[in-house]
Amino acid sequence: MLVKHIIQNNILSLKQKLLVYGNKFDQFIFLDSSDYIENQTRSSYYEYDFICAFGTKSSLKISRNSNFENLKEFNKNKEWIFGYLSYDLKNEIENLKSENIDELNFPEIHFFIPNITIISKDSKISLIYNNNLYSDHDIKIIIKEIENIDVNITRNDGKSLFLNQRFSREEYIETVEKLKKHIQIGDVYEINFCQEFYSKATINPLKTFNKLKAISPTPFSCYLKNEHNYLLSASPERFLKKLGSKIISQPIKGTIRRGKSKSEDELLKEKLLNDPKERAENVMIVDLVRNDLSRTAKKGSVKVEELFGIYTFKQVHQLISTVISELEPETDIIDVIKNAFPMGSMTGAPKIRAMQLIEKYEKTKRGLYSGAVGFITPEKDFDFNVVIRSILYNDFKNYVSFTVGGAITSMAKSEEEYEECMVKAKAMIEVLK
Repeated sequence: MLVKHIIQNNILSLKQKLLVYGNKFDQFIFLDSSDYIENQTRSSYYEYDFICAFGTKSSLKISRNSNFENLKEFNKNKEWIFGYLSYDLKNEIENLKSENIDELNFPEIHFFIPNITIISKDSKISLIYNNNLYSDHDIKIIIKEIENIDVNITRNDGKSLFLNQRFSREEYIETVEKLKKHIQIGDVYEINFCQEFYSKATINPLKTFNKLKAISPTPFSCYLKNEHNYLLSASPERFLKKLGSKIISQPIKGTIRRGKSKSEDELLKEKLLNDPKERAENVMIVDLVRNDLSRTAKKGSVKVEELFGIYTFKQVHQLISTVISELEPETDIIDVIKNAFPMGSMTGAPKIRAMQLIEKYEKTKRGLYSGAVGFITPEKDFDFNVVIRSILYNDFKNYVSFTVGGAITSMAKSEEEYEECMVKAKAMIEVLK
């Protein structure tokens, strides 16, 4: 693989052009920090302005029950690797099942080594390419093709969809009450309960993603194409990051809407920070993450670096905590991911029992929703998001879907849980409807 540097003054325009160019390939990923590197004052471990990759040098073969072992083998390639892990890989880790409706039919795991990777970091843009496939002259032609793309074709055309819900408001509230009974008898002490919104329709994935990003810019935005399957994500949440020997997890638990004025915004942030229920949710998941990281950490290295951090996004304020650890030497990095997967913020605790109840009370298979998307570097660092605030689309079946949910605890008020759900759904509803 060789590296070529690109001079580009208009980064926003370049990102739009890369989206259009990469979308021509069967396998394409675009990861965007949405300028949170510049906008975030505290250390939040954002490294890259954006990364995109397209073309396929090689891809991971899917199997029924040894996907993590296959990923370990695939990860022996000392190149950039991109892809995702779906929530239902839980069945490979634990004795669990996923038998609910699945209309999306995404593969449970997908990783690929691209022919071209473009990275923006520290205001420098680098193009890494497969020199067995492309000459330096070929790359100059590709760069010129990208520069000449008309970005106006990515504007949204204003189509609207009729969205169905798997749960009525009354059904959702009734189910929350049933889950609270499980909590009261000690089955679980927190559970993440979700519902799907869906439509049988055709959408333009690129236009839809651009609209979603405009409405809800977030630090873990992602456009992923794998043949007929598309992920259009405005995720605010990091699952796991490896930086040298350091592992970082940043679970989100605690959400409140944005205010209509600066003063109302400040009052809502204060309300979120001091809400006993939201703090309890956050602490429970922090404890679960600490336990997950301890399995591959040096003894005594697991620490809570930040507890109850208030982070503001365009649609909501969120309560985010940061848990870190030092990796035990000689540990396979795929084991770090596997031991923490699925992320506690999307299951509840205890994790296994929570996942059993999720299977019982939710109506649809989660698939890629509440899974993780990201990359592994040639140096074997990695960064994966949590797939939330995301639209999933199968253009072969013309099926559009997004799922939202929240944490249920003993203090949960069923009606408020439903309203929080709708706050989280707001951006996707606005995009599609």
